[in-house]
Amino acid sequence: IGPSGAGKSTLVNLLLRLYDLNAGRIVIDDQDIAAVTQESLRSQIGMITQDTSLLHRSIRENLLYGRPDASEEELQLAIHRARADEFIPLLSDSLGRTGLDAHVGERGVKLSGGQRQRVAIARVLLKDAPVLIMDEATSALDSEVEAAIQESLESLMQGKTVIAIAHRLSTIAKMDRLVVLDKGGIAEMGSHHELLAQNGLYARLWQHQTGGFVGID
Repeated sequence: IGPSGAGKSTLVNLLLRLYDLNAGRIVIDDQDIAAVTQESLRSQIGMITQDTSLLHRSIRENLLYGRPDASEEELQLAIHRARADEFIPLLSDSLGRTGLDAHVGERGVKLSGGQRQRVAIARVLLKDAPVLIMDEATSALDSEVEAAIQESLESLMQGKTVIAIAHRLSTIAKMDRLVVLDKGGIAEMGSHHELLAQNGLYARLWQHQTGGFVGID
């Protein structure tokens, strides 16, 4: 959590080793990520972003990208859990390919933002990696679809290390630990209720977004 420019996306980029550190280190289960290959690191991470970019290939190839050995049954289950079965059967491209075989265009341009995000969610559900990064994971979805998918996402989070970035605090208030970034550093850290009690930056953001409503389910 944090204002624009606080360093949230930079933190994710460092974790994925899109950039390497100049000082210090990042460890996962006591393993320095600089000591493993980028391919090995990224194979253990699933990611959903607000600006989902798809390959200029079929829906099926996009979904299987993170786990090419998945069965047809596993593929269909992930599609259903992401509510992508509401639109995939209706897709067609200029060459007459339909459904899972339809090509999505460069960066997925033939799909709406919400459809691209549901494909990305299905892909992460299918990959089932031990580390999950969610950067505004449901920002392109309408509230009805988001509510339907939320249960699948919460199920996916069980037993995983989850790093979630969100501007809507209500979507991450249930997390075990909230980290508030500001000006490139950690300003506050704790649970939702602990941070409200501190009456600092998080409390001000919560007050601004909710009008003072304290509770979460």
